[in-house]
Amino acid sequence: MRRTITILVLPALLFIFIFFVLPLLFLLAQSVQDAETGGLTLAGYVDFFQRETSQIIYVRTLRLGLTITIIDILLAYPASYLLARMPPRRRTLAMSLVILPLMTNPVARTYAWLIILGRTGLINNLLRSLGLIETPARLIFTEGAIILGLAQLLLPLMILSLVSAMENIPADIEEAARSLGANGLTTFIRVIVPLSADGLVLGATLVFTGAITAYVTPVILGGNRMLMLSTLLRQRALMAFDEQGATVVAVVMIVTALAVNLIVRLFRPKSTARR
Repeated sequence: MRRTITILVLPALLFIFIFFVLPLLFLLAQSVQDAETGGLTLAGYVDFFQRETSQIIYVRTLRLGLTITIIDILLAYPASYLLARMPPRRRTLAMSLVILPLMTNPVARTYAWLIILGRTGLINNLLRSLGLIETPARLIFTEGAIILGLAQLLLPLMILSLVSAMENIPADIEEAARSLGANGLTTFIRVIVPLSADGLVLGATLVFTGAITAYVTPVILGGNRMLMLSTLLRQRALMAFDEQGATVVAVVMIVTALAVNLIVRLFRPKSTARR
């Protein structure tokens, strides 16, 4: 039996190793290789973290990634709970609407925000018609615009992860909690959230990683004023022709995503409902 499982799993493991692990190892090796001597050096990382511009971009990327992840968690938890408790037919329709944005090209979805946030967009026209502003407010090319665009873009990933976890929570656990005196909010916080922690970890990882590695949305909604690590990577690779600098940025992005995933796993809610 074990031999059969090994044979079935081996092709997938080889595929992951060849097309994921090896490129990462090559990327890491290139980021610490001295272009002149061929030896190992950490000069690229020292230069990255010593530059004020790189520090600002890194802190901005980390802050926006965490903000977007928190926003999506707050929006996705009640929606996922409702979806998980829906009858099968309604749930199928609702889930189709949830994943519908994932079937739309990211460029088209991001440009839709220009219609909403632009100088002649829906929000500015509404504010001017109400007499709240005289001149159009600058809503695009700001951190707020990037947060809105990426939060909307990545919200389905969080919802799908949480719904998958909540579907496996037996309904009688909630009934038992309420029979012991817990109200709806207490049951949700102390029972539902801990039991869906695996979905929370997966969703938070997907959203945070997607937020700090996204390129199209920050470029369109942030412009050259709000650079993030993804746009900095492109500048160093295609404009400055700094291959080692680009690999350093790529490794920093990967390590940051892995570190956040580890932190979320360490501090995720722990349940005592199954004891």
